[in-house]
Amino acid sequence: MRTEAQMATRQSTPRRQDSALQPTIAEYLIKRLQDYGVRDVFGIPGDFVLQFYGMLQDSPIRVVGTTSEACAGYAADGYARINGIGAVCVTYCVGGLSLCNPIAGAYAEKSPVIVISGAPGMNERRSDPLLHHRVRDFHTQRDVFEKLTVASASLEDELTAFREIDRVLAACVRFKRPVFLELPRDKVLARCPHPHVPVSEVVQSDADALQAAVAEAREKLKAARNPVIIADIEVHRFGLQRELLAFAEQNNIPISATLLGKSVVSERHPLYLGIYEGAMGRAEVQKRVEKSDCIILLGTFMSDINLGGFTAQLDPAKCVYATSEKLRIGHHHFHDVLFTDFMKAIADPKFTVRRAAPKISQPKVAAWKAADSRKITIARLFEKINSVLDQQVVVVSDTGDSLFAAADLSITQHTEFLSTAYYTSMGFAIPAAVGVQIANRSLRPLVLVGDGAFQMTCLELSTAVRQKFNPIVLVLNNKGYSTERFIQEGPFNDILNWNYHRLPDLLGAGWGFEVHTEGDLDKALSAAFANQDCFSILNVHLDSLDVSPALKRLAARLATRL
Repeated sequence: MRTEAQMATRQSTPRRQDSALQPTIAEYLIKRLQDYGVRDVFGIPGDFVLQFYGMLQDSPIRVVGTTSEACAGYAADGYARINGIGAVCVTYCVGGLSLCNPIAGAYAEKSPVIVISGAPGMNERRSDPLLHHRVRDFHTQRDVFEKLTVASASLEDELTAFREIDRVLAACVRFKRPVFLELPRDKVLARCPHPHVPVSEVVQSDADALQAAVAEAREKLKAARNPVIIADIEVHRFGLQRELLAFAEQNNIPISATLLGKSVVSERHPLYLGIYEGAMGRAEVQKRVEKSDCIILLGTFMSDINLGGFTAQLDPAKCVYATSEKLRIGHHHFHDVLFTDFMKAIADPKFTVRRAAPKISQPKVAAWKAADSRKITIARLFEKINSVLDQQVVVVSDTGDSLFAAADLSITQHTEFLSTAYYTSMGFAIPAAVGVQIANRSLRPLVLVGDGAFQMTCLELSTAVRQKFNPIVLVLNNKGYSTERFIQEGPFNDILNWNYHRLPDLLGAGWGFEVHTEGDLDKALSAAFANQDCFSILNVHLDSLDVSPALKRLAARLATRL
């Protein structure tokens, strides 16, 4: 992969202008955020960033306050996954360092979030004072974020600030990962003494390497009798769903997805196999993938969660593995080939290798009928959810068994599925759902969250109330951390049982339902979908040892191997 120094960079030479006519650093940053499609910024104000907040408030960008900086980070992440890019703005250290976990998750899962933090002014730092919020050095916060982002800058010098903004924001878009900008409060109104126009970076694949890679991929595909695709999150991030479908349809290749990449294509598409996740997935999907003589992995994260705890059996010699970071065909590695260029090349009709349409048997989404007095189970809960999904619902899943159970949901063409299925940080779903509706008001989040994860960030529903949003929240209440119980039981997995359905009493809005039986669930979900004006929350009581079919499949197959 080329370094930044090797990138072709073009910048026109502007005419000399009076520096007073140049925008301030803050004005330029706000303009560039808009250029990249940021319409909303999440966060919490603080004294080191208040002046910039005031300027944001006076701009076309909407400022969305949250209940904590961590929730702001998760919301910006959810927003970015729908909008294509997100932003969060906080104060120095106490705000910024509270963002570390959600931004780490965004980095791990390639979600492009711009972090903007205020900072003490440069003049305030001269005698090295112990200013409030300071940790060790004045650059400690930036040092931390250098490890969590793909690019960072402190806008300390008006001579370089505009160029640094251009560089950092371009990196966010190119690499689909978070970036960090720190703005000292005495530089908010500083102006560059020289004229500046935005820098446009042009990054291209090596033409010979691309041609060689595409030719070898086609030869491998021609020799294959039963090829299969595993598509993942980078197809989402880089907006390559059209190319994926063109490639699959022209060559009649079955498509599977990973848990992280779930909903990368419609799960009703005739070529769709299902979620591949090693021993955790359906046996027929696992067999179809692992018996393939040509496995084409597109934008795929080879993580333990995606691979069912590394129970996957994928022979590298049979794989074409293409991501934004590497391209490997069999044991051959190709360098300086952009993922987008490779995808566009294999989607070209000239690449096509003719073959008969494969026979694929997809699970039927059965009509669901309640046995009114029967105690609700995870399996029956998710069968019910599957029967009510439509194209306006976006499923937002927290980590834990709510995520593993969601693997078997059938997501339709325009429905999204958001989860933290690689970094697996508890507490993601509620604030991410707020970010989803900020990004697209017409989408309605169906939030799947365990009681442990819910207790971490549940009060972000107050932001949903303020924004008049209407998410439907299903709390899987098994009085503790069920996934951890699955690994090792102990009292450390138990938590206090809240009356989750009473949360609307605290917030002064929302509808709450308590669910013990299938009849309760049927009535509660019907009422929740009918409630368009505010959030609904279902307190779904489950047995503490009840686990999803996915976890049961994993346990059974691991048992046969041990």
